[in-house]
Amino acid sequence: MTSSTLIFAVLVFAVVLTLSLAVISRWLPDPGRDRLARLTELNAQDGGPAVQASAWQRAEARLLAALTWIGPWTAGLSGGEGDTPSALRLRFGHAGWRSPVARQIYFVSKTLLTVLLPALIWSVLNAQGWPANTMLRMVLVVAAAAAGYYLPEAVLSLRIRHRQRELMHAFPDALDLLRLCVQAGLGLDAAIERVGREMRHARPVLSEEFALTGLALRAGASRAEALRNLSQRVGLKDIDALVSMLIQADRFGTSVSESLTVYADALRTQRRLRAEEAAAKLPVKLLFPLIFCVFPALLTVLLGPVVIMLARQFVKVG
Repeated sequence: MTSSTLIFAVLVFAVVLTLSLAVISRWLPDPGRDRLARLTELNAQDGGPAVQASAWQRAEARLLAALTWIGPWTAGLSGGEGDTPSALRLRFGHAGWRSPVARQIYFVSKTLLTVLLPALIWSVLNAQGWPANTMLRMVLVVAAAAAGYYLPEAVLSLRIRHRQRELMHAFPDALDLLRLCVQAGLGLDAAIERVGREMRHARPVLSEEFALTGLALRAGASRAEALRNLSQRVGLKDIDALVSMLIQADRFGTSVSESLTVYADALRTQRRLRAEEAAAKLPVKLLFPLIFCVFPALLTVLLGPVVIMLARQFVKVG
C-alpha cells in the first residue's frame, strides 16, 4: 500500500467523521436557539412581524421530519428496541440532549456510518488493489463497520464525561451559594431557583439543571421527586448523596443549613483529595514521555559531540 493510498483513506475517514459530527452538533438541541424560536413564534402570534424562515431552516425542518420518520427503522437495525431506548434516553439526559429527535439522530448516524464507512473503505481498497488477500480486505471492511457502529456511542460517552466534569467543577460553588441563601432565610425551593438564576452566565450547565428542578417544583412536584429527577438527570454520585441528604433532612425535620454546611466541607475535601490523587499520578504519566522523547534528545545533545570527536580521532588513527 503506497503512502498516497494511505493518505487518501485517512482523508476519506476524516471527511466522514467530520460530516457525522457536524450533523450531530447541528441538529441536536440548542437551548438558546429553541428559546429564540419560541419567542419568534410568540411574537408572530401577538401580531408582531413574522420572521421568514430561510432556505436552510426549511431544509433543516424537512430533514428533521425525515429523521423522525426513518428513526424507528434505524433503531431496529441498530439494536435499539427493547429496554435500550429508556437507557439511551437516560444517557441523553446525562449528555444534555433532551430533544425528541436526539434518539432518531443517534440511530440514523449509527446506521449510516455502519453502512457507508465500509462501502467507502471497500471502494478505496478495490480502486488501489490493496491488499491482494481477500480475507485481509474483508477484515478491514468489518473493522470499518465496527468503527462506524461504535462511533456515535463514543461521541455520546465523551459528551457525558465532559458535561459531568463541568457539573462537578461547578457544584461546590453552587452548594456554597445554596447554603448562603438558606441561611439568609430563603426556603430550599426558592434557594435552588435563585442559585440557578445567579449562575446562568458562569455555569450555564448547572444553571439549566437547577432551572429544571425549580420548574418541576413550581409545577406541583414534591421536593423529593424533583430532587430525585435532578440526580437522575445529572448521574453523579456526589449529587446522589446530596439529594439523599436533603430528602432525609426534609423528612426528619433537621436543619437544611447545617446539612449543607457539612456536605459542602465534605465535598471540598473530596475535591482536594482528587487533586492530590491527580498530582500523585503525574510522575508516572510523565515517565514514558521522558524516556521516549526527552531522554533520547538529551543524550543526543550531550553525547553527540563526543561521538563525533571520537569518530574523527579513530579515522585519523586508522
